[in-house]
Amino acid sequence: MSRSDLPSRRGVLRGTLATGAVIAAQGLAQGPAHAASGPRAYRNPLVEQRADPHIHRHTDGHYYFTATAPEYDRIVLRRSRTLRGLTQADESVIWRRHTSGDMAAHIWAPELHRVDGAWYVYFAAAPADDVWKIRIWVLENTNADPFKGSWTEKGQIATAWDTFSLDATTFTHRGGRYLAWAQHEPGQDSNTGVFLSRMANPWTLTGSQIRLTTPEYDWECVGFKVNEGPYVIQRNGRVFLTYSASATDFNYCVGLLTADDTSDLMDPASWSKSPTPVFTRNDTTGQYGPGHNCFTVAEDGRTDVLVYHARQYKEIEGDPLNDPNRHTRIQQLGWKADGTPDFGVPVPDAR
Repeated sequence: MSRSDLPSRRGVLRGTLATGAVIAAQGLAQGPAHAASGPRAYRNPLVEQRADPHIHRHTDGHYYFTATAPEYDRIVLRRSRTLRGLTQADESVIWRRHTSGDMAAHIWAPELHRVDGAWYVYFAAAPADDVWKIRIWVLENTNADPFKGSWTEKGQIATAWDTFSLDATTFTHRGGRYLAWAQHEPGQDSNTGVFLSRMANPWTLTGSQIRLTTPEYDWECVGFKVNEGPYVIQRNGRVFLTYSASATDFNYCVGLLTADDTSDLMDPASWSKSPTPVFTRNDTTGQYGPGHNCFTVAEDGRTDVLVYHARQYKEIEGDPLNDPNRHTRIQQLGWKADGTPDFGVPVPDAR
C-alpha cells in the first residue's frame, strides 16, 4: 500500500472541535516563566538530520535530546548542560527496531519524559509485514540515568480505535496527567486529527477520549489532510497546544489551540482554534516546512525556547519522508502583550 492510500498525519480553536469525540493525548511543556525581552541568538541547525525533535530539561541540570533518525530504525539520546552543547554531544542508541513482528518499521517521533520517578519514551512504530500500520508504543527505564539501566517495552497504547496513530506527548494539568496524539478517525476523510485523554498510568489511557482538532482550513490540507505532532506549553493563565499541519514538504506548518487554565480540558468547547497558522516557511530566511515542535527553557531558567525541524530548501525529489534533511532548530519564543505566544519566523541558518 502506498503512503497516499493511507490515513496521513498532522494541527486556534473553533466550533468543529466539539464534533466527534474520541481520542487524544497530551502535549507537554511546563516550566519556568516567560521569555526575557530581546531576542536570544542560537546557532542553527542545532542537530542535522534529526526530525521531530524533543528536548527535555531535567532537574539534574541537563538537556536530553531525542528525535527521528532518517533511517527510521532506532531511538537515539543525547545529553548536555547547554542547548548549544547538544550539537557536539555524544549520541547513544537506547533502543533499536525489531527485525520482525511489531515495532520493526517507521520508528518515528520519540519523546522522552520523566514521570513518577521513571523515564518513558513515547514513539511510533509499525510491524515488519505492514509498515503503514503505525501505532503508539512506550518504553520505560526506572534508572535515574536514562543512559543506564534497561529499557522495558511497556507495549502499545490502546486508543478507542485501532487505526493509524502516532506523535504521542504527555503533560500534567491541575494534578492530572494527559496524553495528546494524532490518529485517523474512522469515517473521516482526513488523514489524522489530534486527540486528548486522561491517563491511568504512563502507558494506559482512562475515561473518554476527545477530538481537539481536525483539518478544516486550506493550510491544513495541502498534500494531505493532517493535524499531528501536538505539544503543550502552559503560560499566562492559559494552556496552548501546538500541532503541525499538511504534508511534510515545504507546506508543513504549525497551528495553535488555546484553553483557559481553569477550564475542563476534556471538554472540546474549552478549546479555541486559530484560523491561521502561527509558524510557517519563510523564503527570506530560507527555511521550509517548519514543524513538529516542542518547547524547552533556556539555561537562565526563564526564557522560553521553541524547538522544531525544517529544511534549507523548498523543492524535494520524491516522497518528502525519504529526504533526510529535516534538521533540528531552536529559537527564542516570544510573548505578545495579550499573553499569547509570538512564534515569529524560522530564523536563518548561522554557521
